[in-house]
Amino acid sequence: MSDFPACPQCQCEWTYSDGNLLICPECAHEWSADAVSADADQQRQIRDANGNPLADGDTVTVIKDLKVKGSSLVVKVGTKVRNIRLVDGDHDIDCKIDGIGAMKLKSEFVRKA
Repeated sequence: MSDFPACPQCQCEWTYSDGNLLICPECAHEWSADAVSADADQQRQIRDANGNPLADGDTVTVIKDLKVKGSSLVVKVGTKVRNIRLVDGDHDIDCKIDGIGAMKLKSEFVRKA
C-alpha cells in the first residue's frame, strides 16, 4: 500500500508520484497533489432549509408535513427532532422521532432550532 490517495477517476489504490503530480497506472489519470490536500480540507457541509450549517447532536424542527413511506403516519410541521446524526447519501440526517421511531430525513425539510 502506498501513502498516496486513491485515483479520483477509477479508485485504483496503486497511485504513484512523479514530481508534483500523482499518476494512476490503470487509467493513466494525472492530477496535482496540491488539489488532493485542498479537497481533503473541504468536507461536505450539510445545511438546513435556511442555510445554517448542521452538526451531529443538533436539534432541528420539521418545516413541512412529511409522510412516512409504507405507513399512514405523518411527521407534522413543527416536530422537534433532537440529537441528529449526519450521514452521507440522499437523506442527510439519521434520527429518532418520538412516537414514530428511527427515520432518515433530508436536510432541506428541517431548520435548526
